[in-house]
Amino acid sequence: MNAFNPAIHRFGDVTVRLSVELGRTDMPLKDVLALGEGSIVPLDRLTDELLEVTANGRVVAHGEVVAQDGRFALRIVSMAGDDSGDQPSINAKPDSGDVTATDAPS
Repeated sequence: MNAFNPAIHRFGDVTVRLSVELGRTDMPLKDVLALGEGSIVPLDRLTDELLEVTANGRVVAHGEVVAQDGRFALRIVSMAGDDSGDQPSINAKPDSGDVTATDAPS
């Protein structure tokens, strides 16, 4: 776990919604209405791009999709604000082991 200012620890039990967006697309309404089982919707993100992890709408990390216990999960590759310059590629190895971010049930 990261070293936090002791005053921050009192907020450790506050729930924060983590979200990961796979991608987006714009489609004419006629194409949306024509969607059905088996339809494929291409997205704007490439398969080797890292996904942004947001906490309450703010980017906090970048990661890659993995499977864990039959569910989608996310392996954190870099934290937002790291001074590494460019965003790492999907093949980059995490610095401190695998960390999986999951969304708390509603």
